Amino acid sequence: MVFDLLRRTDQPVERKTSTAARVVTWPATSAPVWSGRDTAALTRNGFAANPVGHRAVKMIVEAAAALPLVLQDDSRRYDSHPILTLLARPNPMQGRAELLEALYGHLLLSGNAYIKAAGLPQGGAEQTTEQTSGGPNTLPTELHVLRPDRMRVVPGADGWPIAYDYEVGGRKRRYDVSPRAPQICHLRSFHPQDDHYGLSPMQAAAMAVDVHTAASRWSKGLLDNAARPSGALVWTSSDGMGVMQEDQFRRLSDEIQANYQGARNAGRPMVLEGGLDWKPMGFSPSDMEFQQTKEAAARDIALAFGVPPMLLGLPGDATYANYQEANRAFFRLTVLPLVSRVAAALSDWLSLFGDQPLVLRPDLDQVPALAGEREAHWRRISRADFLTRAEKRALLGLPPLNEEQGDD
Repeated sequence: MVFDLLRRTDQPVERKTSTAARVVTWPATSAPVWSGRDTAALTRNGFAANPVGHRAVKMIVEAAAALPLVLQDDSRRYDSHPILTLLARPNPMQGRAELLEALYGHLLLSGNAYIKAAGLPQGGAEQTTEQTSGGPNTLPTELHVLRPDRMRVVPGADGWPIAYDYEVGGRKRRYDVSPRAPQICHLRSFHPQDDHYGLSPMQAAAMAVDVHTAASRWSKGLLDNAARPSGALVWTSSDGMGVMQEDQFRRLSDEIQANYQGARNAGRPMVLEGGLDWKPMGFSPSDMEFQQTKEAAARDIALAFGVPPMLLGLPGDATYANYQEANRAFFRLTVLPLVSRVAAALSDWLSLFGDQPLVLRPDLDQVPALAGEREAHWRRISRADFLTRAEKRALLGLPPLNEEQGDD
């Protein structure tokens, strides 16, 4: 009995066998793949490689840079001033339009814009020129826009920036933050989750940019396949079996790829050997929706930047009655807020180098898109008999008249 038990342990353990093979499960869908969200990737994908994002940014920066600016203080509006001269020719390589386009463009693409003041006094030496008002002026001699992707904010112990590090070509330059007249002016958009960097419209439109780009690639792939839906070549041998030999399959695949794919082969008749039958496949409902998806993504990109889709030539937009209303809304809701905020920040920063506070603001009376609104505004105020001349000028944004000019 005991020996029988010992002999049973030497026998192999029985295992259940099955004719079924191992199965590898492939997911039906995969997670979407999004492009990078850093400044370089957003600029490359959303501006350099996307026509809707490129046109939206170009429309805003060109309209904003062309908007006339006026400089005034509490007592007068300046026709000539060192600040106006500096903005007219900020550096030897750029004019006013080029500098402002770069400034607005970086603000839209990265949410941050940096301006460097060059030619400041060194070692306590004062370089003074005479302002129109007769006071001393230590304005910089040049202004330069720095790339945001090369700039890094250096926070202090209390969290406030104490310096800016600018790195290019493997070399790093530090600009300390001076409370009196900082050399770097940092403009940034509102970001609710970042203390030092702004949130750009391109970041909000990044998903729409990826969808629009993917739809464009799908359309390109469709063109590469003769701009028609795919089909199937069905092989039927003489014995009724549908299995081709390996060499036959490879030769047929190479011949189709070489002679029947691509835009240059569109409409070319296909020559089939015996046993081959072409079965065309129609567009599925999901294929038909690709164009609509692309148009919806383009509208989302325009929405993120505040550009009416009608101005970008996107179909299906009926928000505005005509092109003139859309253009007026574009200036009123997008261009003017951007220019007003940037001009106010520039004037506050440049006023630190002088001895008096000055205000830069857009001249609304020289905006053609707002000519009708401004004319009605001037007419309404001029007809208000209960207002004095000084009150009317204040409502129109004009400085008060001096004593020599009088109020009558």
